[in-house]
Amino acid sequence: MNIYAESSAVLAWLLGEPDGERARLVLDDAEQIVASQLTLVECDRVLIRSVALGLKNEAEAADRHARLEAAATGWTILGLGSELIGRARQPFPGEPVRTLDALHLASALAARQAVAGLALLSLDDRLRAVARRLGFALAPHDA
Repeated sequence: MNIYAESSAVLAWLLGEPDGERARLVLDDAEQIVASQLTLVECDRVLIRSVALGLKNEAEAADRHARLEAAATGWTILGLGSELIGRARQPFPGEPVRTLDALHLASALAARQAVAGLALLSLDDRLRAVARRLGFALAPHDA
C-alpha cells in the first residue's frame, strides 16, 4: 500500500500513544510513504512543546526526533508550494476544515496524482471524514 502520512498518525507512533502501534504497522507495511513538510514541522513542534511543558526531557525528545528523521529519509517529502497553498485555500467537502488539515488534504491530493493507490494514514476523525469524501482509502481501516 502507498500512503500519505498525516501528522496525527506519525505523532501517535512517535510518542508511543495507544493507536501508535497501529500507525507503525501501516508505516512498516507501506511500499511508499509520502508526507508533507508540515508533518515534520508539526512533529518537531510537539516534541519542543513537550520539553517546554516538562512532559519529556531533552534526551527523550532528541531520541524521538532522531527516530522521525531516520524514518523520513525513506519518505517522499512534499514542500508547501504555491499550488498546494492555493488548493488549501479552496473549499473541501464537509467544511469547516481547519487550516493545517486543509494543507494536509491539499498535499494528499497532489500526491495522489503522482502515486497510484495512495491511501491516507490519519487518526484524526475530522480529517478522515473529509478525506473519505475526497475518495481516499483510509488507514488504519478501523480508526
